[in-house]
This record gives sequence, C-alpha cells and structure tokens, in this order.
Amino acid sequence: MRIRPKAAVLGAALGTLLSAGSALAYETDPYTNRDLDLADSLAILDEKMNVALDRIAASWSRGEDEWAFITAIYRDVGGLHWIDKLERWAMHAPEVDKLPISRRESVFSELPLHAARGARFWGLGRTMNVNGAYIGTDKIGHFLSQGRKFYSRYHRLGSIERAAQRTATWEGLIWGRLLSGIFSNADLVANYEGFLFYRGLFRNGVVGDKVAMFRWEDGRPVRQRSFSWADHVNAFWDETLNPNAYADAIVPHMQRRILRLCDDFERRPERYRVGDRDALSARYQEIGMRDATAPEPSRFLAENCPPSP
Repeated sequence: MRIRPKAAVLGAALGTLLSAGSALAYETDPYTNRDLDLADSLAILDEKMNVALDRIAASWSRGEDEWAFITAIYRDVGGLHWIDKLERWAMHAPEVDKLPISRRESVFSELPLHAARGARFWGLGRTMNVNGAYIGTDKIGHFLSQGRKFYSRYHRLGSIERAAQRTATWEGLIWGRLLSGIFSNADLVANYEGFLFYRGLFRNGVVGDKVAMFRWEDGRPVRQRSFSWADHVNAFWDETLNPNAYADAIVPHMQRRILRLCDDFERRPERYRVGDRDALSARYQEIGMRDATAPEPSRFLAENCPPSP
C-alpha cells in the first residue's frame, strides 16, 4: 500500500483550500422539515451497492490483491471528485425520497457572514431516509471515500485509534471546522463505518459477527454475503441526533434558528431523540467526536420551546 509523503499531503490540503471553491463541500440541513415522512431508501441503495460489487468481482483479474479490490470499489461507486458517484446519484435520483429544502428556509440561511464562513454559500445537501435514519446524501461519500482513507491510515499508522485521531484532525481542518465553522460528528461515524466495510471485505467478524463479504478462490473474489447499509447506518449518522460541534460564533445564531422548529418538535418529538444513545456513544467513543451540547436539539427544544396551549 503506497502512502504519500507528508509534503504531498500538505500540498494536497493547500490545493484543496485554494482551488475548491463552491464545489468543495456542502452542508446538510438535518433540521428543516424533518417532521415529514420519507420512504426508506435502504433497499434501493443496497441494490446499487450489490450490483456494483458483483460487477467488480465478475471482471476481476488482478489476483489476491485486497487493496486493489478496495480501490476498484472506490473508483466504481466513489471517485476522485468532491462528490462520489453513488452520492451524486442519490442526490438526483427521483426514486430516493428526500426532504424538501431551499437555501432560504435552511437553518443556515441567517448566519452572519463573519460567522458562516462557508455554510451560507455552498449548496445544501439533501436528507434521505436510510434504515430509518434521516441522513444527508453526503454521508455516502464519507462512507466510501473517507472510509477508504481511514483504512489506509489504519495500515500506515498501525492502530484504529491513531487512524481515528488523524481522521478527526482532517475533519477539523479541511472538511469541517476550518472552512464552514461546523465539525460534523456524524461525518466521523460514517467515515469509521466505511473503514469497517472495507476491512470486512475479506475478514470475518468485522461487521458485527458476520462472515467476510468475499473470500479468495483461485485469485478471484467470491461473494459470501450481500452488502446492506443496515449493517452500518444508525441514528448517529443523523446530524440532528448526533449534533455538530459549531464554532462559538455560530452557536447563538443556530440556537435562535432552531427555536423556530418548536412546532415540528411538538408534532414529531421522536424524530429528535435517540433510543440507544448510550450504546452508540460507547461504539464510537474512540473516533474523536467533539462535545456538541450547545445546541443539542432535543434537549434544547424541550427546555426552550414555549409550553403548548
């Protein structure tokens, strides 16, 4: 596995900052209209992934090269551009039900320029329902692309803990806090689950207690089980249930904006609560999530919304 030297990594980071522009990233608004019901797109997205995996395995001719196989998956459904192929497909596919949203009604619409950094100017990510979780389409890209980088760091650095620390650092520098003022804990969860997906391609017991997805047979990958996003997606992929850590300048503006959701919260309070928070917190305790108690939507709305008549 070839790893770029530090100078090349630094150069890539600087190039990202200088040249990405509006195409660099976008913020997901997980709050607006979340009282609406969405059809679960789990089966649709499962099929897309399984068709891709079968296509790659059927044409395989590179022998027992695990990293080459991982890279082939990344190139097929991920990609070198800022928005991964499967992610872009989900953004535009009519069969993937998504919450209606406009820039004007977004929770980021009224952030002052000095605080917003990039959140007001980049496009808004759409929210879809996968395995019962309301998640941004951007999480597909984090799972596929950043998950692969996590796996690379794991091999280079020698431990999951060190790879997680490096991944969280990049979230703070490039993908999140530095540019937008928003550090996404849910992004880190999707990154880590992508790492588990790649690591579990040829290893038993990585994805729960399941057998490896493939085994090698005469230099060719043979699939042993189907892929399902349900093995990876949970409530902590939802940026409302696993809140972002906002820059201090953003917090009061977000609090005022979130208070406009009191009616939605009253109608569907269950959409703002995590039933298995302790178990999920324990699962992801070492991946570098940051404190996000200001504001944590469920608590904040419960404490600050006016009482119902």
